[in-house]
Formats: sequence, C-alpha cells, structure tokens
Amino acid sequence: MPTTRPRIMVTETDELAAALDSAAVRYPGLSRAQLLTRLALEGQRVAQRVQEDRRRRRLDVLREHSGALTGAYGADYLERLRQEWPA
Repeated sequence: MPTTRPRIMVTETDELAAALDSAAVRYPGLSRAQLLTRLALEGQRVAQRVQEDRRRRRLDVLREHSGALTGAYGADYLERLRQEWPA
C-alpha cells in the first residue's frame, strides 16, 4: 500500500511470535501486521496508565507530607546560618 509514512521492519522472534499468536486468539481475523499494531497500541496505553498512576502516587505523597516542617527552623534561620559561614 503506498504511503508517505515511514515503515518499520520487525523480525518475528520466538517471543514476538508467541505474543502475536496470543493476540490472534483475542482478535481473530487480523493479519500479523494488524496484530502487531494492536499490541503496540495496547502496550502504549498500559505504559501511559502506569506512568499516570506513578505520578498520582508521588503527588499524593507530596501532599501528605507538605508543610510537615513548617515553622521548624524559625523566621531568622537562614540569617543565623549565614552568620556561621566564613567571610
């Protein structure tokens, strides 16, 4: 099929063949190329979901601990610290 898009050549390794065979059971009637496309898109969605979950967990932890040290150093802490530095 003519296209201006780049084409990608992939060697069907044993692992890829097994993945395509498994996908063929879930998506009967698709060609191996279509199955590969489907698997790539599914993998991207899963990876995106994992990244979003990880980001959400990190933000939850930050919110949980936000402000935990408020007031711990006092208003003039930085000034006192700087006075200890050599001139």
